[in-house]
Amino acid sequence: MITIIGSGKVGGDAALFSALKKLDDQILLLDVAKGLPQGEAMDINHMLSEQGIDVEVTGSNDYEDIRGSNIVVVVAGSARKPGMTRMDLLKINASIVKSVTENIKKYADDSMIIPVSNPLDPMAYITQKVSGFDRSRVFGMGGMLDLSRFRQFIHESTGHSRDSIRGLVIGEHGENMLPLPRFSSVSGIPLSSFLPKAKLDEIVQNTKQVAAKVIELKGATVHAPGNAISAIVETVVRDRKQVIPVATYLDGEYGHSDVTIGVPAVIGKNGVEKIIELDLNDEERQMFDKGVANVKDAISGIEI
Repeated sequence: MITIIGSGKVGGDAALFSALKKLDDQILLLDVAKGLPQGEAMDINHMLSEQGIDVEVTGSNDYEDIRGSNIVVVVAGSARKPGMTRMDLLKINASIVKSVTENIKKYADDSMIIPVSNPLDPMAYITQKVSGFDRSRVFGMGGMLDLSRFRQFIHESTGHSRDSIRGLVIGEHGENMLPLPRFSSVSGIPLSSFLPKAKLDEIVQNTKQVAAKVIELKGATVHAPGNAISAIVETVVRDRKQVIPVATYLDGEYGHSDVTIGVPAVIGKNGVEKIIELDLNDEERQMFDKGVANVKDAISGIEI
């Protein structure tokens, strides 16, 4: 069973995309708001019925119902509002994620946890520490979402098929994220062969700022994060061994320890099966280290 804790727009979309991809026979939506997860489940099931998809989505307000979950996605917490940074949510969401994680540990201690709540990297750190799970079983969704935006800007700039574009975004899921044009390509051809440095720099900046723009225009980001969640879940369920950016706990990798931040990793049925260490240049390393410092500063003020 796949459980999604938090049944707002992103949680609902994550359940919908996971059901459409038939990632499990059972998907549970859990929320403290009475009626919300039940209503969301009904709505999704009505659509699945028309599609002829035999996945059962249920809603609950009781943590005991997460027993038997293989994967638990944590979307619970306050959403980012116009004018807010992800870090503005730190104190608001820290206590929520801590409480949620304690319940996961109590009722689904064999599961993998995918934190999504913002600020993502500190929330993933809290999840890993409070759960006590092996670091391979806790990996946050941040870079996967940033990557989807990065690829879209590459598509817009080159005019080439989205399917042919490969990219990578690592580091903090926030203002210090690190889109990597040097590790990006179109059908295996380096991105620098298509675009001048000035355009590449513009794409990097747009990737960092676009979430705030979407929130300004429509109030929240919904479809891209919902899909990114399902993409990570699919990688685990199908045991794809896909290299994707996830927020995971570092223990010496990239020269850092006791911090959770986005890095490329091999994701399969065992969760984080290998962390890939890239040979970053001086400029890239500086931005990555800046993100690490920001995350460490954030988690230093959290009581766990």
